[in-house]
Amino acid sequence: MREFDYIVVGSGIAGLTFALKVAPQGRVAIVTKKELAEANTHYAQGGIAAVTKPTDSLDLHVADTLRAGAGLCRESVVQTIVEEGPARVQELIDLGMEFTREDTISPDGERFYSLGKEGGHSKRRVLHAKDATGREVMRALLAAIERAPNISVFEDHMAIDLIATGKLGHEGDNRCVGAFVLNRATGEVHTFAAPVTVLATGGCGKVYLYTTNPDIATGDGVAMAYRAGVAVANMEFVQFHPTCLYHPKAKSFLVSEALRGEGAILRDLDGRSFMEYAHPMAALAPRDIVARTIDSVMKRSGADHVVLDITHKPAPFIIDRFPNIYSTCRDFGVDITKEPIPVVPAAHYQCGGVLVDLDGRTELSGLFAVGEVASTGLHGANRLASNSLLEGLVCAHRAAQSVIRTKPEFGDVTIPAWQSGDATDPDELVVVSHNWDEIRRCMWDYVGIVRTQKRLLRARKRIENLREEIRQYYWDFKVTADLLELRNIALVAELIINCALKRPESRGLHYNLDCPSLDETLAQCDTVLRRESGNKAARSIK
Repeated sequence: MREFDYIVVGSGIAGLTFALKVAPQGRVAIVTKKELAEANTHYAQGGIAAVTKPTDSLDLHVADTLRAGAGLCRESVVQTIVEEGPARVQELIDLGMEFTREDTISPDGERFYSLGKEGGHSKRRVLHAKDATGREVMRALLAAIERAPNISVFEDHMAIDLIATGKLGHEGDNRCVGAFVLNRATGEVHTFAAPVTVLATGGCGKVYLYTTNPDIATGDGVAMAYRAGVAVANMEFVQFHPTCLYHPKAKSFLVSEALRGEGAILRDLDGRSFMEYAHPMAALAPRDIVARTIDSVMKRSGADHVVLDITHKPAPFIIDRFPNIYSTCRDFGVDITKEPIPVVPAAHYQCGGVLVDLDGRTELSGLFAVGEVASTGLHGANRLASNSLLEGLVCAHRAAQSVIRTKPEFGDVTIPAWQSGDATDPDELVVVSHNWDEIRRCMWDYVGIVRTQKRLLRARKRIENLREEIRQYYWDFKVTADLLELRNIALVAELIINCALKRPESRGLHYNLDCPSLDETLAQCDTVLRRESGNKAARSIK
């Protein structure tokens, strides 16, 4: 058994921020599925939304967030995260984060930060590092991790399940005391023990056939928390980014909303602009509206994509502002200075997740969740662009401060070693790959941008059958990373479907043709699922 004071599962902006803040207080283990830098954060292009100019205001940022969230945001949560955001961003800058600056010089001799404008924002407030903000965030955080004391990094390690005292048969309050962790290289399973475990595992984009997320985004944190009896909320709200590069060889490449912020126009394949007919903010409408509009245009025309046109802007500006997008598109034969970019919506962000408070606390003592894996109430039914990195910074800080204040102790707990029993090496890996593909296609076809009750019921039946197959396979064979990820995406798929079936309205990212209207009685009403209630959903109002 490996004992620590803190276990952090995941290595994006939230997990690394938490680790850095608690490291002076005790021993920290960072458990990450692949290399440390491989996280959703790394692929973020847009930036971090925060109020940094006197021409902007906290009230405007709050109002924009609430408007995008379609009546489901917790206003007090939004207020707190927006208010605390600028200070947390400054801490990131102090660590060495280099945001892009303008040529304009401030009165104190500093160059002003270049601020982008993205969908749903009334002001330019998105701090960015060109169009590769996430990469720069990770560079700054990883450099700080290297300098920090007391941090042990376990790359190529995947958490299997959380360890709770109730399941171990201990008397007293149920609490999380660690996790079983698979060493992907050796196949060995180790016991990691700590009085504090933090889920920072990101989202679940790989549940869908098409996604902007990297391969690691398999909903592991949500699945583990749910299996441990922890509530998850609002899983029906999966944000589809409107513009993912459409190319047979372009896997998961996001085309940032910042292009539309700089004037890029969405057009159909006949060259007609269409967003101005759908919303007063046109191409900068909230993401749910833009994605649904693109989906509608594609279905009406029979096209398999639309285009994003920024060719009316000067080529030097495009290349300087979007160097990553420009070079990547060039690699796929598209010169964005001369021709429109073929784009299609793709699964992008999990707005629901493990139910937590503002300090990241879950219902299970000793277990915290921060970042995309968590449902804080900030995003509501639809996330405002570039609020995700902001939430990761603020909530990781608050979680760290909370555990530092309370100083939780491990106590006298005996944890047994992982038991493989009679499990053997898997002999039919084709089953794993086949089931993986079937789940993702089922979710894309039936639980995508536009839903119906019939599609949802059909999806639930198929996923239930697949989960039974996977359960049997899991208990018969030794665990592998592929099998664990399959087990997790199957469960998360079921949670998304069950939440969607329990929301008889269309709100934000959840659009159901059978109930297309907003039900005002369901405002501020979360769809909550708990394992101990027989997998049935219950609404709760906070």
